[in-house]
Amino acid sequence: MKKSRGRTDRKRRRKHLQSSVDGVNYSHKLEYIKLKKWLKDRGFEDSTLRPAQFCDTGRGLMTTKALQAGDLIISLPEKCLLTTGTVLSSCLGEYIIKWKPPVSPLIALCTFLIAEKHAGEKSLWKPYLDVLPKTYTCPVCLEHDVVSLLPEPLRKKAQEQRTMVHELYMSSKAFFSSLQPLFAENTGTIFNYSALEWAWCTVNTRTIYMKHSQRECFSLEPDVYALAPYLDLLNHSPNVQVKAAFNEQTRSYEIWTNSQCKKYEEVFICYGPHDNQRLLLEYGFFAIDNPHSSVYVSSDTLLRYFPPLDKQRNAKLSILKDRDFLENLTFGWDGPSWRLLTALKLLSLRADEFTCWRRALLGDVISARNEEQTLNITAKICHLLIEETQRVLLQISQLKRKKENLKNHLALVEALRLEDLKILQKSAEILCNLNMATA
Repeated sequence: MKKSRGRTDRKRRRKHLQSSVDGVNYSHKLEYIKLKKWLKDRGFEDSTLRPAQFCDTGRGLMTTKALQAGDLIISLPEKCLLTTGTVLSSCLGEYIIKWKPPVSPLIALCTFLIAEKHAGEKSLWKPYLDVLPKTYTCPVCLEHDVVSLLPEPLRKKAQEQRTMVHELYMSSKAFFSSLQPLFAENTGTIFNYSALEWAWCTVNTRTIYMKHSQRECFSLEPDVYALAPYLDLLNHSPNVQVKAAFNEQTRSYEIWTNSQCKKYEEVFICYGPHDNQRLLLEYGFFAIDNPHSSVYVSSDTLLRYFPPLDKQRNAKLSILKDRDFLENLTFGWDGPSWRLLTALKLLSLRADEFTCWRRALLGDVISARNEEQTLNITAKICHLLIEETQRVLLQISQLKRKKENLKNHLALVEALRLEDLKILQKSAEILCNLNMATA
């Protein structure tokens, strides 16, 4: 009797451990039951993946069996994919075909998503639409107060993203109006800015790459999007490798893993070797301890430590600009990048060393003094960025207390800034060791 109770306790503990460490299985939830049935009707065979909620990544997919490198994770039939072909075969097709100038494949997909969402119960895609996020955390969705706390150049790119989506909306209004015969309500209320923002984020964050042949009814932008229900629940990790492509023989989109995964663990795919700023800009999230992550140094910060009276200053800047050495200057987990050190090395050249600028760009040692000054200025820039990051983190914590409605978005930027701080502190440590070694 006693032995039996011990075994039951162990089972209970194991079950608790499984749900807290690996995730809580969501297969029983009605929206996922409906989605799986909808997919099955379209030829999708049940895989070993189950929808689940995870502590670190939120919603994702867990595996019910251990996966080995070379295993097929998921195979989604063509009938399950939402592409421009799907849009053209819908009631929107004839309106897209006759509209001039042609709409882009992106706008076609956005229009379809908005129209289907509006259709509600009547939509054939309702089971998929029901599991799509209601809101997104891409910079285009963030309030101005939150965007202003993003690091450069992400702040600038976020503003460009917002402008681009707004222009997309303005340039598509006439096309949206042409769809009026399809709707009882005014198209202006259906296809409003917030509806387009949601549809754009859905396409931008969730599509897989799938090349389609060019159609005359679309503009010349590449038609490379496909929305992949269920498959798009897979989250990104920079530490896994996968092979993903449309299989012409099976007429399915397939993902094969090159990594191992234990039973009941979350299954990840990799969107590419993106740093956290790129991940946040394109997908609205970032990865903790991302090996590809960087903190960017703007050209303004770079020049703060060089005397404006340096007679070669303009010539040095011209050399760096012509050779694209004023962009993508970074600190990473392994310290300052080669590009950053090289730019600073060239800027640190004395008048009598200036003729050696080509050698400096190749990474050659010009003089002990030049090496020392380069490291000193790099360390100063690193400490400046640490102070700036700490200042912004203080602002965020104050804003979180004042603006309850922005709490989630502020927490996202705060986490990104804390990750930046870890990178900069690691770089400062590396630079300190380098300075000691060269002293």
